[in-house]
Amino acid sequence: MKSTRNLARGDGRRLGNASLIAFMLASLVVLSVIRARISPMEKAGEAIKAEERQGMRKVSVKMEVAHEAVLPTADSTAKEEEDEEEEEEEVRPKPADTSSGGVVPVPVPVPVPVSTSTSTTPVPVAAVGLPGKPVCYESGRRSDTCEAAGDVRVQGRSQTIQVRPLDREWKVKPYCRKQDAYALSHVKEWTLRPLSSSGPVPHCTVNSSATAFVLSTGGFTGNLFHDYTDVLVPAFITARRFGGEVQFLVSSFKSWWTNRYLEIFQQLSKYEVIDIDNDDEVRCYGGVVVGPTFHKELGVDASKTPAGYSMVDFRAMLRGAFGLSRAAAEPSGDRWDIRRRPRLLIISRKNSRAFLNERAMADMAMSLGYDVRVGEPDSNTDVSKFARLVNSADVMVGVHGAGLTNMLFLPAGAVLIQVVPYGGLEWLARGTFEEPSKDMQLHYIGYKIQLDETTLSEQYPKDHPVLTDPLSIHKQGWEALKTVYLEKQNVRPHLGRLKLTFMEALKLLPHGRQAKANN
Repeated sequence: MKSTRNLARGDGRRLGNASLIAFMLASLVVLSVIRARISPMEKAGEAIKAEERQGMRKVSVKMEVAHEAVLPTADSTAKEEEDEEEEEEEVRPKPADTSSGGVVPVPVPVPVPVSTSTSTTPVPVAAVGLPGKPVCYESGRRSDTCEAAGDVRVQGRSQTIQVRPLDREWKVKPYCRKQDAYALSHVKEWTLRPLSSSGPVPHCTVNSSATAFVLSTGGFTGNLFHDYTDVLVPAFITARRFGGEVQFLVSSFKSWWTNRYLEIFQQLSKYEVIDIDNDDEVRCYGGVVVGPTFHKELGVDASKTPAGYSMVDFRAMLRGAFGLSRAAAEPSGDRWDIRRRPRLLIISRKNSRAFLNERAMADMAMSLGYDVRVGEPDSNTDVSKFARLVNSADVMVGVHGAGLTNMLFLPAGAVLIQVVPYGGLEWLARGTFEEPSKDMQLHYIGYKIQLDETTLSEQYPKDHPVLTDPLSIHKQGWEALKTVYLEKQNVRPHLGRLKLTFMEALKLLPHGRQAKANN
């Protein structure tokens, strides 16, 4: 009996030890399971924190780029305070989702061969320059531009561009007047979004080795000044670097407008111009640019272009487009050539800011030795024909207005005379035509209309603020200024004063200098 009790007690101790060991093993198994579940969460948390830190760094890069693009100088601040009416609230390109923070830098596109296959295999990304720039950025004080390279698929009907690689959506209106809400109301918005790597993707129906360039001809197009300063000069700035390997995809397409300037597009591109809003194709490219780059009114900042090209190059392109023969305002060596006499071109207007003594002006100019021509450009004017007329001139005179944009066709060394209407409009005349004339290698003379030369003196009492305090009208806003000083005013320059101006222009021409040398 005793031995039986001792055996039972030993068995109990062994069972207790086994239970303890089993408990410990079970605990280890449970802890291992818990640790396996918790560890990915910790790693995910660390990854999220790292991503947030990276995002903050990328946002910082974006802010620095944007700040650098719009940092004003003292001169530019003064100019912008007195600039045109279009400078309203800015409309910047905006990411559709900002949750991940920052901007992924995408290189500037260059022509990349695209596979002729319609498969969904991504097109190889080109090795291109300008690293560190966001996909969409402020390319000028009036322009936003998006640039991407890789597998690019354009669907014009929906104004959508799918890109791989791209990590978020971007939206932009491709027209160079981003602060002007009215202008942008006539411009369609385009969306760049990531090309899915897992879901369905659109199959290419047209492939191209060119770079796609999306721009709009909405806004203020149809006005000669805006045609060039808002669209054609920025298009040159943006497309010239591709050496013809770029295809224009035109949004808000107007056939009459595109045909009017088709020769210019053909100088910049080897490909047909596409009415992209009405295009049913899925167009595939190796790179895309959405929105042209603006530098300044009717101007190119050579320091901001890849190869240093300037307005001299733009004007050379225009001569090639329209078959203009004169690069410089120099007289012919032929004694019987009428160009031995300097030619004066009067830009005529009919509806407002018209010369009321145009015939007398022409007679006076002829008495000074000018060969005089009168031209009245409008939206129906044959661009090539009128460009050749302007190119034949040595001096061009006109009242401030869109017609003076034809100065682009004057030969280098010619003289532009801008007649500035009454009403304190010197700032407007300076920004639109005086300053651009320098980069075009033209001489500039301003003729300021006095109170006794304007029809406003016949419409208002002598003590009316329109005549005595133009600044008070300016303060009422652009519409008031435009109505009074641009739409209600015609001019009658004093022939004695104007004669002195025409004589000053003669002294600036090589015709006069050559005549003195021959004598």
